[in-house]
Amino acid sequence: MVKQERALRTREALINSAATVFHRDGFSVASLTAISSLAGVSNGALHFHFASKARLAEAVEDAAAHRLERIVTAHDGAAGNALQLLVDVSHDLARRLTEDVVLRAGFELSRDQVREGGRDLHGQWRRWVGAALERAAGQGVLGEVTPGEVAASVVAATTGFEVLGAQDPAWLSHRTITRFWQLLLPRLAAPPALGGLVAAGSHPVQPGHRGQPGRPR
Repeated sequence: MVKQERALRTREALINSAATVFHRDGFSVASLTAISSLAGVSNGALHFHFASKARLAEAVEDAAAHRLERIVTAHDGAAGNALQLLVDVSHDLARRLTEDVVLRAGFELSRDQVREGGRDLHGQWRRWVGAALERAAGQGVLGEVTPGEVAASVVAATTGFEVLGAQDPAWLSHRTITRFWQLLLPRLAAPPALGGLVAAGSHPVQPGHRGQPGRPR
């Protein structure tokens, strides 16, 4: 049991270290020696857990995909409607991207053209956004727009925030995401629903994120 726990801790340390090095250097340049050194283990220990850099990248993407799934499911049933749910989840995702290097590296690896296969985190996010907007349409909270049109705009914008946020965290700040929804919600929401939507998210502002909750108007 002790050996098992130690092996799990080593594997987790290697995934975290790999995410840090992939994010810092990029997949192509990242070296296994740098990853094992940052994790505090030998190259032999790294190869015991992961046969190659590609397998290590897959493990980072898998861990990131699980984190993304936890983010979207954590809000199930918490919001009054599916459009508010989308707003809340986008805030949570932006916050987690600034805090969690595994999630951030997973998204970066997902769009890396050097590697083939792997997880499609952007596709995972796109499918969830589309499903949330379909629910919003069914609830009557969308205005004269189609879920598909809205999903394309939301995914494009949030992906842009993720990419830009890798260099400047302000793009993923609470204030930036709030302003995005303040501009967009009046175009999306049915008039009777607009007054009940909170562009800053229906939950308290997280520590370290500037800006106060407010209405989209």
